[in-house]
Amino acid sequence: MALIPFGLSAGDRVLVDTNPLIYVLEGHPLAGRFVDLLDAIQVGKLIGVLTPITVAEVLAGPLRVGDVALMERYRLTLGDQGPFQTLMLDAEMAVLAARLRIQHRLKLPDAFQLAAAVLSGCDALITHDRDFSGVSAIPIVGLDAG
Repeated sequence: MALIPFGLSAGDRVLVDTNPLIYVLEGHPLAGRFVDLLDAIQVGKLIGVLTPITVAEVLAGPLRVGDVALMERYRLTLGDQGPFQTLMLDAEMAVLAARLRIQHRLKLPDAFQLAAAVLSGCDALITHDRDFSGVSAIPIVGLDAG
């Protein structure tokens, strides 16, 4: 039975940033912080949302080392047939990302992640990226995990 971590509630919609996915998929020492989260998404207790930015960043690792088979497995895991919904980036999101980038001094990919979470009605953004620590537009969870 999957536990729902980080004080989230059943049915919450969460945007998952790149680093928690990479930690779990690649067996990183910090993977344990996010396993329950991904399990809860897998069994439908949470609604997992990704952006194309996350998908591209996750796929870059296997491609960097020439492991096309692993890249394809990751792509299937993260694709529309898996437990995640992948959002489309659009002009409205770009405008909000620009504003959030300036307001919070975020890198552009992080600003898009935040804008996507806000505009898609997510209850939280799941990350281990300290650049989000000053953000108040949406609950940021996972920074102090473990």
